[in-house]
Amino acid sequence: MNRTTLSLIAGATALAAVTGFAAVSAPDSGSATERTGGAATLPVERTGLLCPRPSISDLAETTYTSFTPVTRGAEGEGAAALRSAAEQSAPDDATGKGEKDEKDGDQADDGEQEKDGEKGDKDAEDGKGSAKDGKGGTADKPVLQLREPGKPVTADASGAEAPALIGTADGRFASGWTAQQTTEVAAGTGRGLQGVACTAADTQFWFPGASTDDSRTDYVHLTNPDDSAAVVDIELYGKNGALKTTVGEGITVKPRSAEPVLLSTLTDEKQTDVTVHVVVRSGRVGAAVQALDDELGGDWLPASADPSGSLVMPGIPKDATGVRLIAFTPGDSDVDLKVRLASPSGLITPAGNETLHVKGGMTAGFDLGDLTRGEAGSLVLTASDRSVPVVAAVRVLRGKEGKQETAFIPAARPVETRATALDNTAKGTTLSVTSPEGTAEIKVTASAGTKGGTPATKTYTVKSGTTQDIQAPVPAGVKGTYALTVEPQGGATVYASRTLSSTEGGVPFFTVQPLPDDRGMVAVPDASEDLSVLQR
Repeated sequence: MNRTTLSLIAGATALAAVTGFAAVSAPDSGSATERTGGAATLPVERTGLLCPRPSISDLAETTYTSFTPVTRGAEGEGAAALRSAAEQSAPDDATGKGEKDEKDGDQADDGEQEKDGEKGDKDAEDGKGSAKDGKGGTADKPVLQLREPGKPVTADASGAEAPALIGTADGRFASGWTAQQTTEVAAGTGRGLQGVACTAADTQFWFPGASTDDSRTDYVHLTNPDDSAAVVDIELYGKNGALKTTVGEGITVKPRSAEPVLLSTLTDEKQTDVTVHVVVRSGRVGAAVQALDDELGGDWLPASADPSGSLVMPGIPKDATGVRLIAFTPGDSDVDLKVRLASPSGLITPAGNETLHVKGGMTAGFDLGDLTRGEAGSLVLTASDRSVPVVAAVRVLRGKEGKQETAFIPAARPVETRATALDNTAKGTTLSVTSPEGTAEIKVTASAGTKGGTPATKTYTVKSGTTQDIQAPVPAGVKGTYALTVEPQGGATVYASRTLSSTEGGVPFFTVQPLPDDRGMVAVPDASEDLSVLQR
């Protein structure tokens, strides 16, 4: 095997490890690429995303959005499409053990399939779609398909039958491809605004902040993108350690299907704060927790960043009326957490919550009250012993008693090169950026709107130790919703989140999504380099 082939395999292997699957071509000496040291930085040429089933409510109204930023060096043909995943079981049959009648499950009757297929062809040509009644995309008809980088597209769905989606992007659409689903539920359990970014498949996830309390209806949504079944274990940890589970082991997720797992079916123990650990024995899945409360609304709880001795939860709304921190350390060692708030003026220590103790293997919850007190803020946690890893998330409340809504902010990965938030509007969007250690420069680009508009870009300085609610640019003449792309321009590490908000019946509907790096670029070693370092 020559050095060129080995270089490309090494680069592609490293990329696959972070994106689930990926492809990359050899560097072209005439192409527009950047170089870091001796390596060429190239756009990803193939990637995948998974979106969970949006809602169990018949009152749900969901918008799926897809977008790829314009990327230097990403040229040629390609496509980005999201298709419906098969539903292998109804939410009430939430263990993965039951079978759903094939006739009543994934397939519409022949007449409906043919009619929906004709509409799907036209929608795909228009770059938009409809997932109405869960039939927006059959096995070969996209629910949502991009037509060009730099312009988002949307598809709408109504009710509880809106499907989970499985998607792939390649060519010029792959680098930075992002998808989001935003759902509004007018009433009932989990009423409010629920949003989640679609994610790549992986083999392990941590979700501190779930619950098996009587007032909560929490699901773990598992989506398998592959042509072979995945086998998954779900472990639950409460205030005294591991919870006894009855059917949490060996859950089978069928090929190219989605499986909602109701947490209360896995254990008889009622716990306010639970950490969920999803471990894939065979295959890979996408995973997200949907946390629904009878009185306090609900939202999606994305996975926490990998266990670490230093964590950041960016973008707690300035008008939060309640903040609850949930933390868990996977090992046997106890740990003390130093708590700081990155405010607009710098890092401060909340009075009475300077240090919090977390016992090994046990989930701990701490009420931090109205932590932000009218100012933008991000929670920064530092373990007294950095070698003891921790996962964490905060549950945020807005509104007054009787008219409150909930959102979750997990510990986030930093924005290294680029990150994008979708479904933005000029009045209902807040972009929060924090730089816990050192001053940072960022560039924010607002894309064209889904129905028209001209992109706009601004640059900002985020001072060390601060959180800033950015007055993000708005596309000129915008029609529809648009994407916001954040790109660090140098300086310290930054973390970001985006809040969507509206008011319905006096209740402040809102949802918060952290903005992890899109991992749309990869460093590929030069063919002439000594690759021994990659083979260690």
